[in-house]
Amino acid sequence: MNLLVLGINHKTATIDLREKIAFSPQQLRDALLQLKEQQVAQNGVIVSTCNRTEIYCELEHPSSGVVVDWLQQFHKLDSETLFSCLYTHHDQAAVQHLMRVASGLDSLVLGEPQILGQVKQAYAKSVDLDAINGLLERLFHKTFTVAKRIRTETDIGGNAVSVAFAACSLARQIFESLEFSTVLLVGAGETIELVAKHLYEHNCRKIIVANRTKERAKLFADAFGADIISLEEIPEHIHRADIVISSTAASLLIIGKSMVEKALNKRRHQPMLLIDIAVPRDIEEEVGELNNAYLYTVDDLHSIIEQNREQRKIAAVRAETIVDEESMEFMTWIRSRDAVNSIKQYRAHSELLKNEVLNRSIQALASGTDPEKVLKELSNKLTNKLIHAPTQAMQEAARNGDERTLDVLRQSLGLDPQK
Repeated sequence: MNLLVLGINHKTATIDLREKIAFSPQQLRDALLQLKEQQVAQNGVIVSTCNRTEIYCELEHPSSGVVVDWLQQFHKLDSETLFSCLYTHHDQAAVQHLMRVASGLDSLVLGEPQILGQVKQAYAKSVDLDAINGLLERLFHKTFTVAKRIRTETDIGGNAVSVAFAACSLARQIFESLEFSTVLLVGAGETIELVAKHLYEHNCRKIIVANRTKERAKLFADAFGADIISLEEIPEHIHRADIVISSTAASLLIIGKSMVEKALNKRRHQPMLLIDIAVPRDIEEEVGELNNAYLYTVDDLHSIIEQNREQRKIAAVRAETIVDEESMEFMTWIRSRDAVNSIKQYRAHSELLKNEVLNRSIQALASGTDPEKVLKELSNKLTNKLIHAPTQAMQEAARNGDERTLDVLRQSLGLDPQK
């Protein structure tokens, strides 16, 4: 077994270099086929994301040089630049690395869940191209189980560490279920789009998107079945919202105290949660003074995020322990598999020797040789053939003064320890 991980990530390479080493979908297909057809590796998987490019493969020989040379040629890279940022892991270290990556322990954002999906997609691509089998395939299946165990047994991914996710988490803490809540999203940028995605994943189906241009909002709002209004229409619709989350690039306030006060009156003072994640602010600070209006700013969310980061770090300690346990268990399985193969080979070899001597004995008996003589010759020849290799090994160990090997050989042959 020669498992290898070779790659770069956000810790070792700049974004410029990561872009050069990344694989496009077409390149990924060509690369996987090349790895196999050019016999660079016995089989492989390539994980290529914005933060990392890694090649997981099984090699006939333990050296990583052939894979490094192939990567350099494939992307036409300068060797000095490539070597300065590459890392390699072999065997158990490779097993641990894959498990850490899939579990979010090696991510830019500790515990982020997206990487597991990306690793699964990379594995599926190799399966589709028949570029993976045997030991490496078993390792990826084991890794997916380990990642699920870590998510189940630790809180590594249970705490919000992005502004968008923190906003949704806050809403879920205050409202028992988002399924029956109406949410007004103000803005149509990347953060608001992420908020909409998180809300939808938590069964929120009543979403209103307000933006300066309805066309921009429509680009993502349709995917979540959201209503679309303009910023000027907010005063007419804000009373419908149990939750308001705002993130625009506007230089002036969009939602003022009087607007929210009127909305609360229409709502018969049912509470409203307002989360302002814009800088500069979208919602007037005095809104927080109103009864039944609960205003949180981006600073409040950052405080939550920082607490959650610390909780994730604590969870990561347990997760690392699980990775250590599971990687050692996988290596034990590999060693036991190697032992099974050795035993099968030893039995087959012994069977061959037995049949060789037996066939000669049968021929001797058929030709009329004395049976007693045939049996004696059979037992002598079979004994000599079976003890030949162990005898040579013990003599070699003795000549080299290798007491440890000699003791192992004696033990394996059922002999008493040397005194």
